[in-house]
Amino acid sequence: MTSRDRWLATLAHEEPDRIPIADVLWVTTIERWHREGLPADQSPHSFFGYEWHGQGADLSFQLPVERLVDNDDHCLERDAFGAVTKVLKGRESVPEYHDWTITSRSAWEEYKPRLAWNDQRVDLAAAVAANRQLREQGQFVIYAAGFGYDRIQRFVGIERTLAAIAGEFDWVLDMMETVADTVIAGAEALVSAGCRYDAAFIWNDQAYRNGPFFSPATHRVLELPSQRRMCDWFHQHGMKVILHSDGDIRPLIPNLLEAGFDCLQPCEVKAGMDLVELKAQWGDRLSFMGGIDVRAMAHPDPAVIVSEIRRKIPVAKRGGGYIYHSDHSVPDNVSWAQYLRVMELVREYGRYG
Repeated sequence: MTSRDRWLATLAHEEPDRIPIADVLWVTTIERWHREGLPADQSPHSFFGYEWHGQGADLSFQLPVERLVDNDDHCLERDAFGAVTKVLKGRESVPEYHDWTITSRSAWEEYKPRLAWNDQRVDLAAAVAANRQLREQGQFVIYAAGFGYDRIQRFVGIERTLAAIAGEFDWVLDMMETVADTVIAGAEALVSAGCRYDAAFIWNDQAYRNGPFFSPATHRVLELPSQRRMCDWFHQHGMKVILHSDGDIRPLIPNLLEAGFDCLQPCEVKAGMDLVELKAQWGDRLSFMGGIDVRAMAHPDPAVIVSEIRRKIPVAKRGGGYIYHSDHSVPDNVSWAQYLRVMELVREYGRYG
């Protein structure tokens, strides 16, 4: 089977020859693996045969990127969304947000027109050529974009976003709908130019380890309308829709199903997202991608990762509907030898028949 055949069968809740395989790695993890045995001329994607390829567009405000501070320890940079971020050097870290350009509704109204589609957001000719080559190779190709609460807090800030949900709800709804417009506009431009996608991969962190950032009732009026609109557009263009959200999003799953999402990723274990339980409760309506605990991958006792994969993958893959992925991203405390073992186990337990 081609990678596309394998993915599409899986997302249709059919059993292919084996489960599809994909993963996301820290940059420092890749650097470590190159020191420990990954051939210098290969990426993990090519070496392990990860079976997805993404395309997208610049959906930012297209503000000029400015380096504000650059020293041995860190750098401060104002990004294309107008946010000032601090990034530590020499180690993987989540950017720290220090300042924002969009600090009020009036600032939003001023900068909102910058989100309108224009031809500078993607090189359409290059995208079409790459897309055609991937499809000729039988690859599974996705359109990737961020949206919703996660995108808004990126350019407004977490505290300001949550305060606005409580006190300026109409403003938040306007941002939600506008961001959804940009996601659809990017996909429409690429598809109209000749790109063809098997799925949309949409990221929107809506939860942390103890649950969603807001109630299911708030989600219904805040996020669900724009989510449904996007899913409808993707489905009308023959695309499945995969939602990325970290944290424990279980209380939101009924809403996410109503919106039209086909698959959840990454099923974060430390937030309580147990793959076996998810499959039992929602596996007839949802596919799952992820759920393999990266802490088990790094554990010094090799029996721990064997137990993790042996308990989960045979159940999750039953009747289709499961794609291998770590439960978030693979950190640099996972050695090359440990990850080689992970891949051996995934291929062993991920076979059908």
